[in-house]
Formats: sequence, C-alpha cells, structure tokens
Amino acid sequence: MNNSLPTIALTMGDPAGVGAEVVVKALADPDIAPLANWIVCGDARVLALAGEVRNAEVRDIPALEDFEHFSFGRLSAQCGAAAVEYVRVATEMCKSGEAGAMVTAPLNKEAVTLSGRRFSGHTEYIAGLCGSNESRMLLACERMATVHVSTHVSLAQACALDTARIARTIELGNDAMKLLGFARPRIAVCGLNPHAGEHGLFGTEDQRFILPAIESMRGKGIDCSGPHAGDTIFLQAARGAYDLVVAMYHDQGHIAMKLIDFEGTVNISIGIPIIRTSVDHGTAFDIAGQNKVDARSMKQAMRMAARMAANRLRQAR
Repeated sequence: MNNSLPTIALTMGDPAGVGAEVVVKALADPDIAPLANWIVCGDARVLALAGEVRNAEVRDIPALEDFEHFSFGRLSAQCGAAAVEYVRVATEMCKSGEAGAMVTAPLNKEAVTLSGRRFSGHTEYIAGLCGSNESRMLLACERMATVHVSTHVSLAQACALDTARIARTIELGNDAMKLLGFARPRIAVCGLNPHAGEHGLFGTEDQRFILPAIESMRGKGIDCSGPHAGDTIFLQAARGAYDLVVAMYHDQGHIAMKLIDFEGTVNISIGIPIIRTSVDHGTAFDIAGQNKVDARSMKQAMRMAARMAANRLRQAR
C-alpha cells in the first residue's frame, strides 16, 4: 500500500456478468494502476476465470453457494445475492475509513430481486446502508455532467415536481463538481415541459416549481440558470457552455449522456457520505465470459473515483 494514495474498493458486480472481466482489464492498464491502492471485493474463483488480477489486493467474498453450477451469462438468484454482498462489504469499508471511495461493476436488478430482496438500484441501496435519504445520480464524462432530480421512478411520479428537492439537487451537484475539480461549476437547469413550458403555453410547472429552486440556489452563490429547454441545453453543455446540467427525470439526462459518450460516461452517487462511482452499462450477459467487453467505462469510473478521493483528502486538510 502506498500511503500517499487513496485506497479504493472495487466491487465485482454480478458474477455471471462482465464485471469480473472489466475489473481485470482495467487493473491491467498501466495508466490506471498507479492512481490508487485498489482492493477488489468479489469471488476469487470467478475473478480467476476472467483473468489474472494485477496491481490490486483481492478481498475474497465466496458468496456463491453453488459454485459448481455457476456459469457466465446466466441470470440467477445466487449471483444477484452475491453481487449485493460485494457492495455491502465495499460500503462498510468506506464507512469505516478503510477505503476512501468505491467503484462498482454492474449488477442485475432482476437477479437481485430473484434472491428475495427489494432492490431499485446501487445508489438507493448504498444510500440506505449509509443512512442517507437524499441520494442522487450524477452522470459524468470528460465533456459534461448531468445530475437527476429523480431516477428510478415512473414518469408520472417524476413529473410531480418538488421545489425543495430540485434546489437540493442543484446544491448536491454543485458540491460533487467541486470534488471533480471545478472551483465554480456552471450549472444549467432543465425545464420539465417542451421548451421549458414556453411561458406557460405548454405547462406551468417550470415557472411554479423549477424557477424558485434556481433563484434560491443563486441566493446561496451557486452559478445556476434556467429553466432551459431540454432539447437544446445538452448540446450547449457538450460544446462547453456549462459544466453540469440538472435533469428533471431519468431519461431526460440519460439519453443525452449516453449519446454524447456512452463508453466514457461514469455513474456517480451523490448525497451520500462516501464516494461511489460506477460503470454506466449493464451486466451484458450475452457477451459475459467471452473476452469481448470494453473496459473503458470502468477505467473512467476508477479515474474519477481516484480524483474525487484525492480532492476530498485535500479539502479535509
């Protein structure tokens, strides 16, 4: 262990998915390995099938009850349960201070549900372990970032806007961007309706709920503007006009980010007391175990976790 570097836990994700492979491939990159002290939380048997783990300690968690019948690419309850256990261990490492951040490989929500656990996503689960009730999802690539007011809820529920939640999302996004190295982030806030309501022509929610949130955050010194039309603001941000876009709901932000840079986009959980980044892709059962997966998203997630952990250490001094 290098005491001058942050220690970061990596979770293996669903054993039957591509998580083990992206972890192994990312750690083999000579540009990634020196960024932190890496600890892989997963099943050593599955990792061995994916390849040799280099430049990291393996925290073996043999949570697969029936390894004899394990195979890549197959949805199963035992893999879902194991994936959650890796996340739990890594979260506890961060809470105790053993690790300064965690990076998660993908798990499968259906597999977790088959194990008998109610599960809506990594972000919500980790927030629960940390006792936090205000977590948000932030997607970031080198060109821009997006934070979501709501994520894994129905569109009807997402459209029931709350000014206080929007304001807190702006504030949390501002804090996260500072950890990523932006001294004064430039933040654009999306409207909900087409053309941000067109002055009430297409709905009044933008003026009634979103604008007051923006004004309250400006009063706190945050550089934010809007509400902006969702069909144009992402292009402006991608061209450098803004550092962060606040999206009102899941697809408003996700579609734009995945079009702009699918492989290089990282999922960052904010509003929780620990740093957590993740790949922004799924378990890819169709190619698991075939040495076909692209590890660029995992590498970027590891870079951002290392950057945020190092900046948090500097801020604490």
